[in-house]
Amino acid sequence: MSLSQLRHWVFDMDGTLTIAVHDFPAIKRALSIPQEDDILTHLAALPADVAAAKHAWLLEHERELAVASKPAVGAVELVRELAGRGYRLGILTRNARELAHVTLEAIGIADCFEVEDVLGRDEAPPKPHPGGLLKLAEAWSVEPSQMVMVGDYQFDLACGRAAGTHTVLVNLPENPWPELTDWHADDCVALQAMLQGETGR
Repeated sequence: MSLSQLRHWVFDMDGTLTIAVHDFPAIKRALSIPQEDDILTHLAALPADVAAAKHAWLLEHERELAVASKPAVGAVELVRELAGRGYRLGILTRNARELAHVTLEAIGIADCFEVEDVLGRDEAPPKPHPGGLLKLAEAWSVEPSQMVMVGDYQFDLACGRAAGTHTVLVNLPENPWPELTDWHADDCVALQAMLQGETGR
């Protein structure tokens, strides 16, 4: 199946549609999380009261980043073209859903996504778990094989593979995960060009 035949696209948020600004080592230091640990996995294993306090800190830190979000190169144009074609678009992020909406507003493409099609860490298991993609597939009444997951990191690609969707890696000059990737584009400008090349536009 060609990229242009896929009419259901799901995007990661940070580093995919936006310029990545999260300083994860600094966040881990602030929350006393070992550098080798995944933040969300670590927090999930803590006592409820401790986890709640650290989640609250994380939410406020991420809120500041969300308000100041800047779009990744070509991201706005790509999303607007897909929306203009009538494609169904979703977000699957390890961030909080409310902050995903803040981010989409900040970069000017909130109108391209239905509110319920934006899933954060409280609506679905964090990537690389495939639950979020499977939830969107059910909501959209499509097979995962009719969907594509677009992201900038291994978790996004592994999530797509586990769910049975197609996968696109963007915003990396090299592809460290070829076994997880169906298409690789340097950025969203290149991805849009690939899409237009297939459809003769």
